[in-house]
Amino acid sequence: MHQLEPIVAFMRVAELGSYTRAAEALNLSRTRVSRLVMALEETLGVRLIQRTTRRLHLTAEGERYLAHAQTIVQALDEAAADVGSGVSEMRGRLRINGPMSFGVGHLSPLVASFMAQHPGLDVRLDLNDRRVDLLEEGYDVAIRIGSLPDSSLVARRLTRCRMLFCASPGYLAKHGVPADIEALKQHQCLHYRNGPAPGDWRFGNTTLSTHGPLESNNGDVLTHVAEAGLGIAHQPSFLVTESIIEGRLIPVLTELAPKILDIHALYPARRFLPAKVERFIDHLAAAWGDPPYWERDMGLSPITQQ
Repeated sequence: MHQLEPIVAFMRVAELGSYTRAAEALNLSRTRVSRLVMALEETLGVRLIQRTTRRLHLTAEGERYLAHAQTIVQALDEAAADVGSGVSEMRGRLRINGPMSFGVGHLSPLVASFMAQHPGLDVRLDLNDRRVDLLEEGYDVAIRIGSLPDSSLVARRLTRCRMLFCASPGYLAKHGVPADIEALKQHQCLHYRNGPAPGDWRFGNTTLSTHGPLESNNGDVLTHVAEAGLGIAHQPSFLVTESIIEGRLIPVLTELAPKILDIHALYPARRFLPAKVERFIDHLAAAWGDPPYWERDMGLSPITQQ
């Protein structure tokens, strides 16, 4: 028995949801496919697939093993194509995770352009603001903004962006422009909620407690409410660039050193990084630039090296 044969049989059953369809795809008998999967389960010492009279579904262990198996088999396919033909065309699935608002505005257009360059790719792009487990959930690469937790993942910084205080012209005309950080305590402040409670605004070692009429777990909501004249928001530049350029928001306290957010690509540590992942990351870094393109027309001073 070839070492990969049980793994491929399991993958096909999991992907097609049927032993019969997997057998047809592999040009094997249904009995053979079933025996291969059972042999793999016996070798691993765990149940990968729960079988009932009506349907089958993966166990938690089966879900995790499938993610690892897909990565391994795809890497072998890429290696065979590269060594065997010398062709650089990339094929197979590329699984990407990113934050919601940034993903819609600045990641998804680059995913589209990368797909146009490499039509052999089958891309899965998931956008959400939770911290996914790349290994457990089978992602090839994730885009992260801000501080990173310690992990076994590899992180490559792609660019940086600054946090900006901003408010509408109408709000500033009515309430005045804050002269310093402490003055924000006298203003209506719009808070981003990421967790059970909204975080205070932090500047280096200083924490500033402010109040305001809104807290939300979505940055686009804060931008819209700030444009409506209801308070001051503290937003990543990529969320407010268009609003500032078009005059709907005005940055304030720009003389202060801004809080800087690093934007990273995270991927599992591997001896040989798949070409599709490496080239996709290069594609993002080249397109965003440092400073990023969305900050270049805003008339702000360059970010000092950190």
